[in-house]
Amino acid sequence: MKKQNPGKKPPKEPKSRKKPRFEDRVRGILVAAAVICAAVFGIGGFFAVRSVFFNSSVPSADEIFGTKPAQELAVTEPPETLSETSSGLDILPELEQAIRDLETASAGMADSDAPAASPSIPPDPAAVPGVQPPAIRRGVLVLVIDDAGNNLQNLDPFLQFPGPITIAVLPGLNNSAETARRIRAAEKELFLHQPMEPLNGQDSGPTSIKTGMSPAEIRDIFVKNLNEIGPVTGFNNHEGSRATSDPSIMRALLEISRASGLCFLDSRTTAETTAPQIAKELGISIAERDIFLDNEQDRESILAALEAGCKRAEQNGMAVLIGHVWTPHLAAILTEMYPQLTRQGFVFASVSTILNRGK
Repeated sequence: MKKQNPGKKPPKEPKSRKKPRFEDRVRGILVAAAVICAAVFGIGGFFAVRSVFFNSSVPSADEIFGTKPAQELAVTEPPETLSETSSGLDILPELEQAIRDLETASAGMADSDAPAASPSIPPDPAAVPGVQPPAIRRGVLVLVIDDAGNNLQNLDPFLQFPGPITIAVLPGLNNSAETARRIRAAEKELFLHQPMEPLNGQDSGPTSIKTGMSPAEIRDIFVKNLNEIGPVTGFNNHEGSRATSDPSIMRALLEISRASGLCFLDSRTTAETTAPQIAKELGISIAERDIFLDNEQDRESILAALEAGCKRAEQNGMAVLIGHVWTPHLAAILTEMYPQLTRQGFVFASVSTILNRGK
C-alpha cells in the first residue's frame, strides 16, 4: 500500500462558474446598444458636416428648408420655352415680371401702326449684326447688273453682295456659260441679257434679235441663247433701241415670256419702247428700268444716281436700278451702302420677286 506524503497538500477542487443574473444580461445589452447608436450617429454627423464644408455643390434653400424635393432641381435638358407649364423650375418673381414685360412689349409692337412687311417681298436682313430693322419701309430697291459674261474677275465682287441682286449675262461670249453657272451657285438671280438691234445701225451679232425677223426666227435665237445661259428666271434687253420700238418684235418676245413664265425687264434704252403697251395688251406684268447707276462712272456720280433711285423708290414704292459689271468700284460702292440703306428702311429685292408678288 502506498503511503501518502504528509507534507503535500491535496489538489483543490475547481470552483463551479457562477451564472450571470437576468438583470445583468439586460443591462449589458442596453449598454452595447447605446454604444452602437452613438457610433452610428457620430459617423452620420461627420458626413453631414463634411458635405456642407467640403462638397463643391452647395445645397439650395429649397433643399435645406424642404420647400421643394431635391430631385426636381436636377434638369437634364433645358426646356424649349420658359413657361410655367413647360418647365419644372420655379421662376423668380423679378424674372417672371421681366418675361411678362417683354411679352407685352412684343404684343404692342405687333399691334402698332407701323406697316407690316409685304408677304410677297421678304424682309431684307441688315448686313450689320445687331442692327434693329426700321419700323417703316421707305421703298424697295431692285439692283440689276448687266453685261456679265465677258470677264469672270469683274463678276466676283457682285457675287459677294450681301443682299438680293439680279445679274444679266450676255450669250455668245467666252465666259457666258461659266458666268451663269457661278451666278446660280452664288444663289443670285440670273437673267439672260438678250442682245437686240440698236438705233446706230451697228451689227449686234448672231445672238441678236433684229427688226424684220419673223416670230419663228425670234423664237429660235431666243431658245438658242437660253440653252447656253439657262435656266434663268427672266431676261432683259441689251441695247435694242430700234428693236424695242418695233411692236411686232416686242409682241413676239412678250408672247414667249407669257408662254414660258419668264420675267421681262425693259431696260428702256429709248423712250419710244413699245414694251409696256404690248404687255398691257397681252395681260402680263413687266418691270421697267428707273435709273442707270453708271452713266458717269466716278464715285460721286454713282452715289448721286443711287440717291435718285432711293427717292424714286420712296415716291413709287420701288425703283429698278441698272449698272454694269465692268464699272470700276460699282460693286464696292453698293456693298458699302447696303447696311446704311437697310437701316434707313430700304428693302432689296430681285426682279422676279417684285413681278411675282400677288400671284
